[in-house]
Amino acid sequence: MSDAEPSTWQAVRDAVLARIHAREWPPGAPIPNEADLAAELGCARATVNRALRALAEEGLIERRRRAGSRVAAHPVRKATFAIPVIRREIEARGATYSHLLLAMARDRAPTAVRARLGLSEDTRMLHVETLHLADGRAHAHEDRWVNLAAVPEIARADLSAISANEWLVANVPFTRGDFTFAAENAGPTLARNLDCTEGAALLVLERTTWNVALPITWMRLSHAPGYRMHTEI
Repeated sequence: MSDAEPSTWQAVRDAVLARIHAREWPPGAPIPNEADLAAELGCARATVNRALRALAEEGLIERRRRAGSRVAAHPVRKATFAIPVIRREIEARGATYSHLLLAMARDRAPTAVRARLGLSEDTRMLHVETLHLADGRAHAHEDRWVNLAAVPEIARADLSAISANEWLVANVPFTRGDFTFAAENAGPTLARNLDCTEGAALLVLERTTWNVALPITWMRLSHAPGYRMHTEI
């Protein structure tokens, strides 16, 4: 393989994407089969397969068994989100991060949380409440339930030294999850924790994460008034 030939699936993906953007393969056009692409690009067929799967997951090509791959006639880009470490987010804004562990206990989760995670009524989970601070001021309140059957080690972690958010990102792999965003008004407890007036508008994020079929955690993050979310597409 020459230096100009792709050696990774990411490089093959970029090569295929370049041809799509150049209209060498216009919308709806068939893409050469994996064996032909692998021979042309000088790489393994498995490398081509991984690259085409990634493009299909992004909504840029359509793959059908026995029918091969085609450029999507109406491509739909799918948004992806990484789970942010709140400490890094705050520090990237030039502020000093700290957090307060407000509560930590094993308990039965509320019905709505168990339903989201598909857990039985008698499942005991780790309930963690954390207040994240930027320059000593309230940034976000985190209400989290962790499935101890999936992550027993978290019960021994010092979550006053490292937040549950950062500990989970660093130690627990996940394969899928979901996000829900909402605008809500602060109730009495949240208003006190976030040092804002009762009824103030808050951006609220709910998230679940899973490792294949095993639920890991449900989390609700309520941001202080004025928070602005930034992401990329």
